[in-house]
Amino acid sequence: MALHIGLLLFPELTQLDLTGPYEVFHRLPGAKVHLVWKDLAPVRAQGGLHLVPNMTLAECPPLDVVCVPGGFGTAALLEDTIVLDWLRAQAKTARFMTAVCTGSLVLAKAGLLDGRKATCHWNYVDLLPKLGAIYEPGRVVVDRDRITGGGVTAGIDFALRVAAELAGEQVAKAIQLGLEYNPAPPFRSGHPDVADAATIELVKARLASSKTKLEGLV
Repeated sequence: MALHIGLLLFPELTQLDLTGPYEVFHRLPGAKVHLVWKDLAPVRAQGGLHLVPNMTLAECPPLDVVCVPGGFGTAALLEDTIVLDWLRAQAKTARFMTAVCTGSLVLAKAGLLDGRKATCHWNYVDLLPKLGAIYEPGRVVVDRDRITGGGVTAGIDFALRVAAELAGEQVAKAIQLGLEYNPAPPFRSGHPDVADAATIELVKARLASSKTKLEGLV
């Protein structure tokens, strides 16, 4: 039986939030991975990369896994009743409702993280409780059938955890090895817990307008 996984594709998403999990998910046995949006026109991600949906929201069947990536485009989704209603409808039958980065805010806005533990990009975690979720620190957070990942690169860790839930740890480990996912970053600055104060303030300043916009919507 095919395993149907849907990744929501939308304008101004952070492409690695989607393409990182995609690289894991399409390697799952029997998986059919759908890039879902309102139409089939190419979608521009942050930075200018264009991605092409292969299924519309209207024609999308019930999915086993739904994943909402993050990015600056999530601000528009917080007010998009078509997307929010689609997520609520999928949640009625999906095995897992999931998100990466600020995609967690969209799940929460749809009411799908009420009283659930969740995470997202470190700069926005304070917004989760305002939308009914319970923020829990972690690169990946699992609360029953809700699985959320931290920012951007955490999407790969997240997807491997989802893969283990779907197909078992050995399959997930084999996918990780096939991807040669063995991170050894050149700098110890990947999270505020380890980064120096100057670097943290620099990134906060770069994300300030996005944070302000999202705060106004939640």
